[in-house]
Amino acid sequence: MALKKTITFMIVSTFAFALMNVTVKYLSSINAFQLVFFRSLSSLFFTFGFLLKNCIPILGNQKKLLVLRGLAGVTSMTFFFMSMKYLPVATAVSLRYIAPIFAAIFAVLFLKERIKPLQWLFFSMSFLGVLVLKGLDTQLNTYGLMLVLIAAVFSGVVYTLISKIGTKDHPVVVVNYFMIIATIVGGVLSIKDWQTPQGIEWGLLMLLGVFGYFGQVYMTKAFQTAATALVAPMKYLEVVFTLIIGLLWFQDIYTVWSFVGILLIIGGLILNILYKERQKAS
Repeated sequence: MALKKTITFMIVSTFAFALMNVTVKYLSSINAFQLVFFRSLSSLFFTFGFLLKNCIPILGNQKKLLVLRGLAGVTSMTFFFMSMKYLPVATAVSLRYIAPIFAAIFAVLFLKERIKPLQWLFFSMSFLGVLVLKGLDTQLNTYGLMLVLIAAVFSGVVYTLISKIGTKDHPVVVVNYFMIIATIVGGVLSIKDWQTPQGIEWGLLMLLGVFGYFGQVYMTKAFQTAATALVAPMKYLEVVFTLIIGLLWFQDIYTVWSFVGILLIIGGLILNILYKERQKAS
C-alpha cells in the first residue's frame, strides 16, 4: 500500500513539473524575468500560508545562506526559462538535470566530500549524453545549450547550499526565501521589457506557481513514504511526461541522437543515485 502511495505521489509530482515546463515553453514569447516573477509570486501564497499556519519563523536561522540559495536559485531558473525559447522542452529539462554533476564538483571543492570512482564513471556517462546531443543532434541550438548549462551549474550551487543549510532551517523557509528573492529580482528586471499578458496568458502565468508548488509538495511526500533509492529515479518521469506533451502540443522534433543523449544523461544519474544508496546501506 505504501509503495502504491509513493508511486502515485511521484506521478502527480512529475506530471505537475512537466505541466510547468510546457507552460513556460508556451509562454516563451514573454521575457524570462517576467515568467520568473509570476512563477514565484503565485507560489508565495502557498509558502507564506504554510509558514503562518504552522507558526514557523519566516526569517529562518541562517539568513546569509538562505539569501545565497535564493540568488543561486533565481539565476538558475532565469537561464532555464531563457533556454526554453531555443530548445525542445524535454531536451532542456534533460540537460538541466546534469546539475548533480556540478553539485558533486562543488561538494568536493567546498564541502570536502569524497566522490567514489564509480560515481565519476556514471557522471561521465551523463556528460557523454550532453556531448551526443551537441555533437550528433544537428538540430540542437548552441545558444540554448549554453543557457541551460549555465542553469545547471547554478542548480549545482543550489544543491551545495541546501546541503550546507542542512536541517537547521525548515524546508518551506528555504523555499520561501527563494520565492521572495525570485519575485523581487524577476519583478525589478522585467520592468524594462514588461509585456502585459493577454487573455489566457494571465491564468497560465499564475498556474506556473501552482504547478511548481504541488510538484514540490508531492515529491516531498514521496520521499517521506519510501526510501530515496526507490523515489529518486522516478523524478525522471518528468522528462518522459514533458517529452510526450512536447510532442503532442508543440510538435517538437527529436532525432534518434536526441533520444540516445537523453537516455545517457538520465541513465548515468539514476545509476549514481542507486550506487549512493547502496553505499549507505552497506
